[in-house]
Amino acid sequence: MPYSEESLVPFDVKSVWAAMEECHKLGLTKSIGVSNFSCKKLENLLSFATIPPSVNQVEMNIAWQQKNLRAYCKAKGIIVTAYSPLGAKGSKWDINQILDNELTKQIAQAHGKTAAQVCLRWLFEQGVTFIPKSYNKERLKENLEIFDWSLTKDDHEKINQVKQERMFKYGTAAFPLPDLFDGET
Repeated sequence: MPYSEESLVPFDVKSVWAAMEECHKLGLTKSIGVSNFSCKKLENLLSFATIPPSVNQVEMNIAWQQKNLRAYCKAKGIIVTAYSPLGAKGSKWDINQILDNELTKQIAQAHGKTAAQVCLRWLFEQGVTFIPKSYNKERLKENLEIFDWSLTKDDHEKINQVKQERMFKYGTAAFPLPDLFDGET
């Protein structure tokens, strides 16, 4: 563990959320949300929140589809925003299992699109907002060219079969990863 036990303090979500609600009430922000909250953490938050979170930003892509969390958030009216929707190429994890996935490439070829466009279109069709990262003007343009076509039912069925594996699993977290994510898969 990179941190000593003494340097870690428990996260006081109740006090933090109360302060965020106060910012909202004062008009300092239009909405408030969370990041990396599991169903269990959201349930706890909703037990005392007077303003529910508008969004939960989580790792999500075809290889980490977050089906249970998406269903929970939908039932509670919480928007899911996907980070790392195209993988983590160039990050400290340098994982490209999303864009290098053979299925993604096959679907892309069948539609005359790129693997990235398939991944983003899939997220769009799941009703999820997403934040792909790129500084390349052509890729930014390409990321917007996902609205004039659709994935087929067969495409969705195949994507649903992709092996599910979280990218962030070897990082240096202050807490054991099963605790951080409450053991949710």
